[in-house]
Amino acid sequence: MLFVLGEYTFTGRGAADIAASVERAIGEGALAPGAALPPLRELAAGLGVNPNTVAAAYRLLRDRGVIETAGRRGSRVRRRPATTARDEIRLEVPPGVRDLSTGNPDTALLPPLAEALAEAAARNARQPMLYGQAPVEEELATLARAAFDADGVPAGPVGLTSGSLDAMERALVAHLRPGDAVAVEDPGWGSVFDLVPALGLRAVPVGVDDDGPLPHDVDTALRQGARALIVTDRGQNPTGATLSAARAGELRAVLGGHPQVLVIDDDHVNGLTELPLHPLAGSTAHWMLVRSTAKAYGPDLRLAVLTGDPVTVDRVRGRYRLGPGWVSHLLQHTVAHLWRTGAVDVPAVSAAYAARRDALVRALADRGVAAYGRSGMNVWVPVPDETAAVARLLQAGWAVAPGARFRLDSPPGIRITVSPVTVDEVPALAEAVAGAVRPHRAGRFG
Repeated sequence: MLFVLGEYTFTGRGAADIAASVERAIGEGALAPGAALPPLRELAAGLGVNPNTVAAAYRLLRDRGVIETAGRRGSRVRRRPATTARDEIRLEVPPGVRDLSTGNPDTALLPPLAEALAEAAARNARQPMLYGQAPVEEELATLARAAFDADGVPAGPVGLTSGSLDAMERALVAHLRPGDAVAVEDPGWGSVFDLVPALGLRAVPVGVDDDGPLPHDVDTALRQGARALIVTDRGQNPTGATLSAARAGELRAVLGGHPQVLVIDDDHVNGLTELPLHPLAGSTAHWMLVRSTAKAYGPDLRLAVLTGDPVTVDRVRGRYRLGPGWVSHLLQHTVAHLWRTGAVDVPAVSAAYAARRDALVRALADRGVAAYGRSGMNVWVPVPDETAAVARLLQAGWAVAPGARFRLDSPPGIRITVSPVTVDEVPALAEAVAGAVRPHRAGRFG
């Protein structure tokens, strides 16, 4: 039998076939992100199957991160389902509009790569990387461990992945099972919000202020059974929050009561900020701290270094070995050269981003608009109506990211990436933002 919804026909007799039919509808655009799925019993009747079969199909889709369920309110396609290409739900930026929505670094602040790539190519010519060799290049591991030591990160082995999110995925899979809960910052990185349900896990939001996650919220999430906590140490996306020494101490005290929780520190803006690192690493038996080269050295350098407790690092390395095998040694030699030669002037880069962020936050405050941005390359502005604010700014010639990409339960907002903006342009941008939102004040990010 068949079930027709709009112009799409669902088919299938077994749970796997029904799930595949729904997934095809999403992939083909017949079911848009956020669209409601047919009620369980209605779809079962239309297909002539037992409701339990449809329930099983919906569970499969939920565990794969394709849909989300809300009890009696039914099931919906996730706003960014695993079957939907990310580009399909990006903000469309009209010609002539300044794009401040991407979260990309300022390319003028990225180091030139020609010399580093040439050296890596020359080393490869002398001694090509072949199967069976050590996956981590010795110089890179030494430099990474020395940097970890300088920042007070506990001792641990060094591993590599193809980016921060890659490392997080492997660590979560190594310790958690489908259905487990993960405490995540809210507002927070949208890709984490996508990753967690895609792994069959549940995201539990914890509030954030300028100093990082709120201890009470973290404690509540852990008491309710969250088995992992993901924390951004500096330059939090989208708010710019940075974990302070005092807040880190409070969170370590909370974690002391939950020694088996997996703690993941994300230090993705290493190289972009001079603010000190106050990681939670070592607060529990299982932990990982990961640093990506993407923001400071270029998004196409798909490399992240990590350290952690021996069990976690060994499991991450093992899973990586069974997939990609190793991170390209050409990339490893390139990054080692950049680190060894000090290719990024961290104080200068940090000051460049700080000048733009601070100028925008001050200019908005002068206009009665609350904004946040302690570090990194973004400014977060709480707003009463995201859709209206984004639309008005587009009309004024500025494209910003709607906060819905970065929120679970927290109030509305917009994210402004300051990378493409000069300090001289800040007054005009602030005036446009103030015109797009009514004055809105908040104690934290909402």
